Amino acid sequence: MNDSLPSISPRHVLAAQKRLAASGGLVRQTPLDRSLPLSATIPADVFHKLELFQPTGSFKVRGAANKLLRLRDEEQDVFRRGFVAASAGNHGLGLAHATAALGARSTLVVPRTVSPAKLESLWRYPVELIVSVGNYDVAEADGRRIERERGLTFVSPYNDADVVAGAGTVAVEILADLPDVDLVVVPVGGGGLAAGIALYVKSVAPRTRVVGVQSEASPAMHSSLAAGKITDAPELASLADGLAGNIEAGSITFDLCRRFLDDMVLVTEAEIAEAMRHFLREERLVVEGSAAVGAAALLAGKIDLSRTGVARPKVVNVVTGRNVAEATLRGILSSPEEAG
Repeated sequence: MNDSLPSISPRHVLAAQKRLAASGGLVRQTPLDRSLPLSATIPADVFHKLELFQPTGSFKVRGAANKLLRLRDEEQDVFRRGFVAASAGNHGLGLAHATAALGARSTLVVPRTVSPAKLESLWRYPVELIVSVGNYDVAEADGRRIERERGLTFVSPYNDADVVAGAGTVAVEILADLPDVDLVVVPVGGGGLAAGIALYVKSVAPRTRVVGVQSEASPAMHSSLAAGKITDAPELASLADGLAGNIEAGSITFDLCRRFLDDMVLVTEAEIAEAMRHFLREERLVVEGSAAVGAAALLAGKIDLSRTGVARPKVVNVVTGRNVAEATLRGILSSPEEAG
């Protein structure tokens, strides 16, 4: 293992927590609610960390806001020039929300496959919005090109120490509300959230396991961890569109996930759909596919709870967002599984 890690530590996560807490409501402290339905279904006490109650409907606002707030306070020339990002939707919403609140300028590049629900929400903000001709990887390359051409600051949804630290504040809140948590289950795309949570949890509560969950349709981090290096993986259509895409070369999240995650598992599209139905039927929550992968893994028995060493472990499932198109929900509810 390469022990050379980016300059991010628990103190950076705590600094982000202090920064966000003083932001005047830009980011919310979200509830940690015990799930009676899941706790009755699997041999564990399951709690949902409900990031879907953020102002933008997703945890992504934490990282974007932390980045902008730090630059506003410490590098004002950079802040004034403005920002650019590539996003499948939620990171773009987080950046748009933060720039609008803080009086900064931003350009957002989204893939042509962006969720209509997320695209509609983005149009409501005073940002320059560019729809790429390709998938997320193409949108990211377009964003990096705009960064070079215009002298803007690129805000990666994952490959950025400030963004990772901001995402890690989820873990600060989890441990404050449930100090004896045995297992934290985290959705994984580019790995920003997983890296931030795992870094903080393993530093503060090392006995707590952290398991990442990714879709089989776009398993870039899972494949990279298995290979021991960042590798590209096929990207298929997925209900977990917010987790789609490959990992940027040299991303700081790879080494962080490799060092601090205890395990990574994959879930199928059918399992994600069933988890989304579970949230609607049993929890009365609208949850997007990217946010449902943790529950999907728990319901499908893909996470080995015995490895916590506790007969009935306390499990926190991070529910990352709610931004799903109405048509997608209709399709899930009218699927053969539901009709049967």
